[in-house]
Formats: sequence, C-alpha cells, structure tokens
Amino acid sequence: MTPELQDVVDDVSRLLGTPAILEDRHFNLVAFGSHAGEVDPVRQRSILQRRSSAQVQEWFERFGIATSERPVRTPADAGLAVVARVCLPARWNGVTYGYLWLLDERHRLDDASLERAMPRAARAGTIMAQQARTRENLDAQVGELLAGDPDTVEAAAAEIDRLGAIGRDTPVCAVTLEVDLPEATPPPLNLWRVPRSVVAALVDEHVLLLVPAAQARDVARTAWELYAHRLDAEDHPRLVAGVGAARPDLAQVRGSVREARLAARVAHAVPRLRPVAGWDELGVHRLLACGPRPALRDGVLDAAVEPLFDHPDLVATAAAFLDHAGNVQRAAAELRIHRQTLYYRLRRIEQLTGLELGDGRDRLRLHLAVTLSPLVR
Repeated sequence: MTPELQDVVDDVSRLLGTPAILEDRHFNLVAFGSHAGEVDPVRQRSILQRRSSAQVQEWFERFGIATSERPVRTPADAGLAVVARVCLPARWNGVTYGYLWLLDERHRLDDASLERAMPRAARAGTIMAQQARTRENLDAQVGELLAGDPDTVEAAAAEIDRLGAIGRDTPVCAVTLEVDLPEATPPPLNLWRVPRSVVAALVDEHVLLLVPAAQARDVARTAWELYAHRLDAEDHPRLVAGVGAARPDLAQVRGSVREARLAARVAHAVPRLRPVAGWDELGVHRLLACGPRPALRDGVLDAAVEPLFDHPDLVATAAAFLDHAGNVQRAAAELRIHRQTLYYRLRRIEQLTGLELGDGRDRLRLHLAVTLSPLVR
C-alpha cells in the first residue's frame, strides 16, 4: 500500500473528524483510516474483502460519482445495508482515479467542510494517476524482459530500475497466479495492497509478479488472498501461486518465471502444495522441467506400472507406502485403512506390476511413476 495515499486518508479523517477509506475506480480498497465506531456492512466488506460487491458498485455509480468534480452525497438503502455517506472523487486531469468515502449517517458533514477536503482528494487522484502510468510502463517492460534477446532484456531491466520498482541488481523471484477454471479470464489484481517494489503484468492469461527475493513468499501469499477474493469460495482450491527460485538480478529472471509456472502446474495436481508452491518444495517434480511432457512420460511410466492405473486405490496405496519410506503404520493411517488391508493391497500391486517392493530399484521405478503420473499421463 502507498504511504502517500495512507497519509491523505489519515489527513481527511482528521480534518472531518470521521474515518475515511479510499478505493480505486474499480472499487478495490487502497487505504483506510482507523474505525473506532460502528461501520455498515458495506464498509466492513470493503475493508475485510478488499473490495465492494458488484451490486454495491452499481448502486453508488448511479449517483454520478464517476464523473462528478464535487462531493457527492449518496442516500441510505436498507435493502443493501448501506448508510448515507459522502464520496469525494479523487481526480486528475479530468479523469477519476478513485473515491474517498465518508460515512455520514447523521448528516453532520456540512458542504463547507467537504469543500475544504477536496484538495486532499485531488492529491490522491494525482498520486493514483502517476502510479497508474508507471504501472502501464512496467507492464510493457515485463514483456521485453522475457523476450530473450540480451540487449532487449538489459534495456528492460534498466528501465524497470529507472521507474523505481525493482533495482537492476536486486535479487528477484517470479510469482505466478494461475486459476484452473474453464475459459477463465483472470480478474485484475488489487495492486494497491502489495508493495510498490512488486512489478505485475498479465502474461499468457496469468498474473505474473516480479518480487524482490526477500519478500517473495509473503507477497505470493498476499497476492493469492487478494485474487481469491475475486473468486467464488468453491473455486479457491483451483487458484494456486507458484514461486520461482531467486535470481541475482532482473536480467536473469526468465528462469525464475519458468520455475514459478512449473510450481503452479504441480500445485494444481498435488494438493499438499497448495495454495502457494515454491520451486524449492517440488522435489522429484522438478523433473518436469527437464523436457517435453511426452518424453518424460515415456521415461518414468514403464510398461510394468501401466496396469496399476486402472486401480486408483492401489495407486494411492503405493504413493502413501512409498512416501512414508515403507512405514506400514503411517501409510495405513494416512489412507485410513487397516494394516491388513494395506498388506493385501501391496501384494496386489506386486502381482499387477511384477515389481518387488523389497527391491530398492523397483521401489524407485514405482515411486517415480505414481508421483509424476498426475502430471504426465
């Protein structure tokens, strides 16, 4: 979140003696003041979920807040659980970039006080316009950074440094946000709630963030939460964040982008890695980066193991048994079956595959197959 904008919100709250919040023109939360008293459900949602609902947005927009140059009073609406409030449009050069909101249930905010606050709203609009232009420039530079041509990459890294985002020689990680929904279009990320040092872009229909390495894990989790607020609750498990390994500077970040995408891909198939999966957590799944998927499939799924995949319970049994290094008690506990049932299934696995689970080489063949099968079959 931008400190200058938080200062504007705090200044308006002090001037008018009531808590203020600032949203961008898409109703994403940007900053808010301390709320000691009661808040209506709409403001509570805006603070807790970082944005207003579409229905509430439509309600406020019908009062002309998007085009007004002066304070706009909006009435209460019991059906939407909205109390009366005042909107101070945050504008610059004739364009509205955000809204400063003040609750006014008792109509105590007079016109003169609101006019005195308008220069603060204009200040917010100026800051938001500057940052919007900077983000547009950064978005273009990310594409250049991933282009591959060394001269183009070096120039993009230098430009990102000049724009005041990530320093040219700052260790950096890539973070990708991916949602596994049919024909899903990623909603815009609320970038106001992530550090200014983060560079964001939409690449191949996925949100890509370039983050100073020291902040990567925290930013990935924050970004996942902000993105999740745009999805229905039942879709949250289908949203994952992948984090690539650190690179010493921006010019080398392409490798981290590739790793972040692979980490996200693995997390979609391996529930224990969700919602944020890092390259350093993938273990044997890193083999997926070694070549085309068909070639890897041919290498790890040999004919002996193929019959097993017609029996999902046996695949799950083999995976649990091998993940726990052959510990029967722990494997049975994970599968929630009796140990005798586990022994029976292990014998069936040996019969179907012809592999001996007492042989380390056979165990390795089987373990690779059942571990990588969700991603290469």
